Amino acid sequence: MFKKIITVIALTATLFGAEVHWAKDYRSGITQAQKENKPILFIISSHSCKYCLLLDRTTLKDPKVVKALNSDFVAIRSWTDKGDYIPAVLAQNTPGLPGIWFLLPDGDPMYQPLLGYVKTEYFLTALATVKSEFEKTKKVK
Repeated sequence: MFKKIITVIALTATLFGAEVHWAKDYRSGITQAQKENKPILFIISSHSCKYCLLLDRTTLKDPKVVKALNSDFVAIRSWTDKGDYIPAVLAQNTPGLPGIWFLLPDGDPMYQPLLGYVKTEYFLTALATVKSEFEKTKKVK
């Protein structure tokens, strides 16, 4: 019986306790992405943006999203209301929040940003597409 309880607690913690491993800041995220040769998920957010907060509470808490991000990407988040660093080219080309960018390890954009709240199923599709395209660019080099 005790083993079953421990197993249930461990499984619950794995499913609901998992969180995205965010880089400390933009520059350290770029350094990590270059070292690990991974694409970057870069999100521009604000604490006063209801769609940014909805993305946090739903899509970015989904266990499949968390697993994909933590294993295949370097995740960076910059908050506009905290004055976090945002590269000018990304800030100027993000007309709404949240602005969800996929970047190469050097910080260059792979695509135009996704804007606004993205449901889990579509976000997972985007992650899979970016991962696949990034793998193709690694093979070309």
